[in-house]
Amino acid sequence: MTGFEWTADELQGIVDEHLVVLFMKGTPEAPQCGFSNRAAQVLNQLGHPYASVDVLSDRRAIPSICQWSDFPTMPQVFIGSELIGG
Repeated sequence: MTGFEWTADELQGIVDEHLVVLFMKGTPEAPQCGFSNRAAQVLNQLGHPYASVDVLSDRRAIPSICQWSDFPTMPQVFIGSELIGG
């Protein structure tokens, strides 16, 4: 995400723009941790489109997202702009 600052407004914009968002380590095609892999598998099995954000793409991403969502770990799944867990 070039030019992305990981502000609360930017993060809120992502979850408002997409019905389902997965903040994960890696990508759905190349997950970088087992929990992110499982979250992507579940969403893929449901068959509904979702947006994914690779939190490893920028060292500022994880602390910024965790502070904004008030949830300490990755992955994080948002549906309808609401955090449902990881």
